[in-house]
Order: sequence, then C-alpha cells, then structure tokens
Amino acid sequence: MSALDRDEDEIEASRAPLMDHLIELRGRLVVCVIAFVLAFLVCFYFASQIQLFLIHPFQVAAALHAAAGPDGHGASPIDLIEATAWLKPIPAGGKSTVELISTAPLEQLFTKMKIAGFGAVVLAFPMLAYQLYRFVAPGLYRNEKGAFLPFLLAAPLLFLLGGALVYFVMLPFVMWFSLSQQVVGEGVSVALLPKISEYLNLVTALLLAFGLCFQLPIVMTLLGLAGIISSKVMAEGRRYAIVAVVVVAAIVTPPDPISQLMLAVPLVLLYEISIWCVRLIELRRKTADAAA
Repeated sequence: MSALDRDEDEIEASRAPLMDHLIELRGRLVVCVIAFVLAFLVCFYFASQIQLFLIHPFQVAAALHAAAGPDGHGASPIDLIEATAWLKPIPAGGKSTVELISTAPLEQLFTKMKIAGFGAVVLAFPMLAYQLYRFVAPGLYRNEKGAFLPFLLAAPLLFLLGGALVYFVMLPFVMWFSLSQQVVGEGVSVALLPKISEYLNLVTALLLAFGLCFQLPIVMTLLGLAGIISSKVMAEGRRYAIVAVVVVAAIVTPPDPISQLMLAVPLVLLYEISIWCVRLIELRRKTADAAA
C-alpha cells in the first residue's frame, strides 16, 4: 500500500457526520474562549505593570533627550537601544519620569482593558493555535500535517521578532523624534504631553502592524506550497514588491521617514527570504517527483 493510500485510509477513518464536526467545533471554541478569558484576567491584574513596561521606551527617550541638552548631542542611537534593552542605565542627568495625561474619568480603565485584551490574545495564542490544529488535522494528509506544524511555530516567533523591533528600536526613535519637535523660547513652551490612551494605542498599533507584516515569509511560503506562486515570479516582481512594501510602511507607521525605513528594510529582507523558501520548496518537489 502506498503512502497516499494510507493517508486516504486515515482520512476516511476520521470522517464523521456534520453534526459531530459542529459539536467538536463548539467544544474547541469553548476552550478558546475560556483560555482567552483567563488570559484577559491575568493581563488585567498586571495591567499597571504592563503599562510601565510599554512606557519604558518613552522614558528612555525622554531621559536621553534631556541629558543630551538643547544641542541634541551626547546620545547616540546605540545608547537608545541599549538603555531600552536595560543593557545600560539611564543617564543621571536625564529626566527619569515622563508625564502622560488622562483627560476622561474612565480613560485609564478603558486603556487597561484594551491592554488586557491585546495581551490576552498574545498569551492565549498557543492554546488557540493548538485547538485550530487539532480541529483541522484529521482532514490533512500526513505530509500536510508535517508542513502545517512548522508554520504554527514560526508565526508567533516572527510576530515576537516584529514586536521586539518595535519595542527596542522603533519606539525609542519615534519618541526621541517627537521630543525633538518641542519648541522652547522666550515666553513660549510647546511641550509633548501625550494622553496615556493615545500613546498606548500607538504602541499596540505598531506591534500589530510589525507583527503581521513579519508574517510575510509564512504567507508567501504557503502560496508556494499551494502552487499559486513561484520563486521565478517573485524574483521578477521584486521591484513591484519593493514599491508595495514602501507604500505599506508609509500607511502603517507614523509619518516620519525613520519609522518607514525601520519597517520597509526588514520587509524587503523578509521578501528575499520568502523567495529562497519558495525556491527550496520547488527543489524538494522536483526531487520528490524525480524519485517517484
């Protein structure tokens, strides 16, 4: 019996009436909801600590900006990254306390709930992904199961990589740039006093944008596995992909060239990696066809 016949026998053995599939789906959705609610409660309990963690890049940027003085010298991009990553202390001459304001009675409560919801999705993702895999696995061939699992593992890793780029590199630079736009003169002071909700909305939006954009290799590899796209087409369309990357970076990032470059450059590199991933799939497919 061939491997294909064995796979078809396994799928046939796992067949069930539609009602059984709906009952199984309901059970797995209940598990996902319970996991999300538990993660939400945990994140809401630690919402203040999460807020302080997310405000840390702003604190570092404000401290180094104050220590640099009015001429802007005394701090380098490496200093920003190292201080944000706790590899070096905030300079003694810097301002260690940043001021964020809340202008509505329940603004802070709603902000904590948004943070808890965002954190709950991240925290409960392993359980959500596992339930998804267990639901669709009976309908997959053995080789498809082997191809599906690496993507479930790679997706959160790439999301975390994008989030790390936002937290340790992009946010300090964005806040440094924003602080440098302040105006201080004779009888005039234009200071940056962001609302807590607006700042955290910016943080979560950037984390989502970078995390989702960093899924590019997974999406392109899946398209390559399905035979929808080839490495030759991707290589020939490189110039159009670069234009699309620049447009996406301009849309999802704040309107400054530094932020756009910080997203566009990694996406171009990820696109090149995607081409090699699809090319590797094509080589393996040719080898398997030759062996057959």
